Amino acid sequence: MYKYLFFLSASALAVPAMAQDSTEDALADIIAAQDEQIEEDAGPEATGAIILPGIRAQTITVTANGLGTDIRNTGQAVTVLQSDEIENVQGADPTRALRRTPGLSLSRNGGTGGFTGVNIRGANAEQVLVLVDGVRVSDPASPAGGFDFGNLLTGTMGKFDILRGSNSTIWGSDAVGGVIDISTRAETGMRGSVEYGARDTLFASVGAGVDDDGVYYGLTGSWFSTDGFSAAASGTEPDGFRQFALGMVTFVDLTDRLEAFAHANFSEGDLEIDGFSISPPYGLVDSDDTQKTTRHWGDIGLAWYGNDLTLRASYSLADTERVNRNGAGAETFVSDGHSERLALRGEYRLLGGLVAAFGGEHEWSDYVTSFDAPADTSTSGAYAQLGWVLGPLAVHVGGRIDDHEDFGTEATFGGDLSYQFRRDWRVRASLGEGYKAPTLYQLYSDYGNEALVPEHSASFDLGIERGQRGSGLHLALTGFRRESEDLIGYTSCFSASPPALCEDGRFGFYENTGRARAQGIEAEAGYDLTDGLRLSGVYSFVDAEDRESGNDLARRPRHFGTLFADWQSDFGLGLGADLRIVGSSYDDNGNFTRLGGYEVLDVRATQEVGDHLEVFGRIENVLDADYQTVAGYGTAGRGVFAGVRARM
Repeated sequence: MYKYLFFLSASALAVPAMAQDSTEDALADIIAAQDEQIEEDAGPEATGAIILPGIRAQTITVTANGLGTDIRNTGQAVTVLQSDEIENVQGADPTRALRRTPGLSLSRNGGTGGFTGVNIRGANAEQVLVLVDGVRVSDPASPAGGFDFGNLLTGTMGKFDILRGSNSTIWGSDAVGGVIDISTRAETGMRGSVEYGARDTLFASVGAGVDDDGVYYGLTGSWFSTDGFSAAASGTEPDGFRQFALGMVTFVDLTDRLEAFAHANFSEGDLEIDGFSISPPYGLVDSDDTQKTTRHWGDIGLAWYGNDLTLRASYSLADTERVNRNGAGAETFVSDGHSERLALRGEYRLLGGLVAAFGGEHEWSDYVTSFDAPADTSTSGAYAQLGWVLGPLAVHVGGRIDDHEDFGTEATFGGDLSYQFRRDWRVRASLGEGYKAPTLYQLYSDYGNEALVPEHSASFDLGIERGQRGSGLHLALTGFRRESEDLIGYTSCFSASPPALCEDGRFGFYENTGRARAQGIEAEAGYDLTDGLRLSGVYSFVDAEDRESGNDLARRPRHFGTLFADWQSDFGLGLGADLRIVGSSYDDNGNFTRLGGYEVLDVRATQEVGDHLEVFGRIENVLDADYQTVAGYGTAGRGVFAGVRARM
C-alpha cells in the first residue's frame, strides 16, 4: 500500500506519520520495510525495487530523475552523504565531507569563506548545477553563473545528493558536469553544537523541529567566526570570515493526499580578502578589502500523492547580492543576481513497473552590477521520461525541450540502466546530454556577445558495484567519458587582427571557441574490518584535456582520492581519520604554472557523555602540509578544534 511513496519528491514531501525524520529518511524506512516484507512473502521479483539481501534500502536520491527514488533503481552514478556522516567529519567547512565523493575535486581562494569551486569529473565549477532543497541557487550576476561553495557552511545542512554526469534531460541548463542537491536539516526535538579552535574560530549551530497533528515545522541556525590566515600565500595579515545563516522547513497536511510545503534559507557573510598589485611587489598581496555576500532562496508549493499519480507544483526564488569595499570602506563593486521559477513535476504509474515521469518549468532571471546595465531573460522547458523496473532490471529513457528567450530551442536526451546479478552485485550504465546557456554577463556586459550559443556536452559511464556505500562490503568501479563543445571563453582584443566586436573599443569579449574531453575511472571501497571499525576509500583518475590546445584543463589534478576510517566503541568513544591525497595539476590553461601534489591528514574523536551529550575534537592538517589549490593563495596549516553537542 506504500508503493506510491516511491514517487514522492524527497526534497519537498514528507510522510505525515514520520515527520520526525527528514523526508528522505522516511522514504528509506518505507522502502526498507517493503524489502523485508517482500523477502518474506514473494522474493525480489514482486517489486520494482532491486533487493539486495542483508542491506537495508536507506539511500534515497533526487538528482537522478528529479523525484525521490531508491538509489538502486538508477543506472546513473550517484553519491549521497547523509547528515550523520557530515556531522561525524566535524566542522563548518563542507568540503571536508565532499572530499569523500569520487570524481570530485576542489579549489579555494584562501581560507573558509573564500571562493570555492567544485569540479566533477573535470568539468568547470560553473558547469555543475547546485540546488538547495530543489531550488537553483547559482548567481546570475557572476560572469559564468556558478555557485560559490565558500559561503556554504554545514550549520543548516542535512544531506548532499551528488550526481556525477551530464543530465540536462531532467534538470535543463547547467547540468553539464553533474548535479548537487543540498537538503536543509529537518528533525524533531532540539540539538545544538558549539566548537572553538585554531585561528580563534568559533562555530555554533542549533536546530529544532516540531511534529504535531499533520504539521511539521523545523528551524536551524548557525554562526561562524574566524580570524583566518592570509589569503595571499606571501602575506602576513590574517583574513577573517564571519557568517550568520538560517534555514526553515515546513510541511502541512491539508488532506490525506494533499500537502503544502515551504523551504527558506538565508545567509550573510563578511569576508576579508586580499588584492592584486600592479606595482612591486607584484601579484596577490595583503590588503584591507572586504566582500559581503547576502543570499536567500526558498520555495513554496503543493504536493499531491495518489495510488498511481504524484504531482509537485512549486514557486521558488533565489537571490545573491555581493558588495566589495576597499580598506577605506568605499564600494568598489556591487552585483545582484535574481531568479524566479514556476515548476511542476510528476510521475504516473502506467502499468506494473512502467512509470512515466514528466515536468515543466518557466524561469525568469535578471542581474545588475556597478559597471553593467541591468539585463534579464527567461526560459521555459519540459521533459518526459519512461522508466521500467522489473525485478533486478531498471531502465530509464527520456528527452527534454527548452526554449530560451535569447538563443532559441535546445533539445537533450538521456537514459540509464541498472541490473542486479548474483544477489548483491549490479552493473549500471548511463548516457546523458548536457547544456549550459550563456549567462547574462556573457551576453550583455561590456564584454558581452549576443551571438553566443549554449555550451554542449555528451557523457557516458559504465560501472559495476557490490553492496551499498556505508555498510558491509562495498566495491564500485566506474569508467566515464564526456565530450564538450561550444565552450564559452574570453578573447582579448589586443591582437594583430582584432575581430569586428572590438571596434567599439572594448578590451575583449566572450565567444564559443572551446572543446574539451574528460575521461577516467572512479573506484570506491569500504569494509567493516571488525565490529565498529570501518575502512573506506575513493580514488579518481581524471584526464581533462583542452581539445584545441592539447593542454590539461586548469586546476584539474589527474589523480586524487581520500582514505577514511571510523571506529566506534561500545562505551561511547569514537575515533576517525581522513587522508586526502591529490596529485599535481596546472593553475592556468596555458600549463605554465604548476601546482604541486599534496597530502592532508585529519584525525578526530568523539565521546558520549550520558544520553544527550557528546564532546568532540579534531586536528586538521596533522602533518602541517604546505600546499596550494590556486596559485598565490594560501591554505590552512595545522589546527586543533574541540566542542560539545547536545540533543533533546
